[in-house]
Amino acid sequence: MDIQRIAAFSEGETGGNPAGVLIAETLPAPADMQRLAAEVGFSETAFAAPQGDGWRVRYFSPKIEVPFCGHATIALGAALALKFGDGTFALALNDADISVEATKADGVVSAALQSPPTRSRPSPPALTAEIMALFGFSADDLDPAIPPALINGGADHFVLALKSRERLAAMAYDFEPTRAVMLREGWATILLAFAETPRLFHTRNPFASGGVYEDPATGAATAAFAGYLRDLGWSHEGSIEIVQGEDMGMRSRLHAEIPAEPGSSIRVSGTARIMRG
Repeated sequence: MDIQRIAAFSEGETGGNPAGVLIAETLPAPADMQRLAAEVGFSETAFAAPQGDGWRVRYFSPKIEVPFCGHATIALGAALALKFGDGTFALALNDADISVEATKADGVVSAALQSPPTRSRPSPPALTAEIMALFGFSADDLDPAIPPALINGGADHFVLALKSRERLAAMAYDFEPTRAVMLREGWATILLAFAETPRLFHTRNPFASGGVYEDPATGAATAAFAGYLRDLGWSHEGSIEIVQGEDMGMRSRLHAEIPAEPGSSIRVSGTARIMRG
């Protein structure tokens, strides 16, 4: 099977989060998709097949299926645009219907997804303490303006906002205990964030639940986080920028547009680069 390798949310010819993309006449069996995702080894591989006027899509990490993956959606949009031309493509996921728009101009492929609806709720104190202990954080490390929360923009995530960029850069955790908690809670990633300005954030995303220590660009978590900022009444002025992956040598850039309506879809966009070899 011809699995394409595309890095989403890249900065020119560098950075981004690699994803596998398979466009087929019919989706392989779930066990085969899981096996192929493990063989590809990226944090996610998107599998797409025609369905009606759009595409049926499923996402697999090396260890588990996830309901929605932002960077793999951007990679899929790039692959569809390269194959069929610029356009907006309807995607039917396991739990939601979304779309991705992709264009190619001057050799650069850009794509924007519309996330599923967003929601958030405060984290229970005991759960927050458990996660802080996994990362070695104390209460003094946290940014009180963005309290710990459970967030969703198509998949579940846990968010911790930190006071300092240095503390974010020093992130470290024990893989197996963290993976066990994430699987217990059903989280796709844990999002760690630092607000450089009200509209520019640096983030890191442990993805132990999927068998990956860290994602360099996470569109689903960005959508969920943008929705959470809206719920908080954050002064985002309609959009935020996310820099992710810098501390792992894979600097990536994500842009999220935040409409005013509570719970509504977030538009997450970026560029994609085709990986050679």
